[in-house]
Amino acid sequence: MPPSRVLDHPAAAPQQAADHLREKLAFYTDPSDLAHDLDERAPGIAVIDARSADAYRAAHIPGALNVPHRNMDAAGTAHLDRGLVYVVYCDGIGCNASTKGAYRLATLGFRVKELIGGLDWWQRDGYAVIAGDTAGGCGC
Repeated sequence: MPPSRVLDHPAAAPQQAADHLREKLAFYTDPSDLAHDLDERAPGIAVIDARSADAYRAAHIPGALNVPHRNMDAAGTAHLDRGLVYVVYCDGIGCNASTKGAYRLATLGFRVKELIGGLDWWQRDGYAVIAGDTAGGCGC
């Protein structure tokens, strides 16, 4: 029997795995969890689209604010509530505006998570997007 490529690197001990995965969940969320929270109007979170204003106008998650990552400085984020956790997204795979935006927000003292897969996975999972300049509500 050939050796296992999966086990070339042994699996972590259960507690090590739990600690690592808990840490990972502190940084990321997925479309399903975000849609649930938006639909239930869960307190404590807000969504930021870190793409350009043109991309936001073309399509965005209902309820998302547009704060392009390049504008995330003290002045560009002065209107944001520091008591919220911000879920930041961009187009998805191949786009790192959400990473840049979440990083900039974190360095400014905001609590952040990235949306796994961005707008692409949001739409693939069947959640609605809206167009225009306003955030709109979420009827996820």
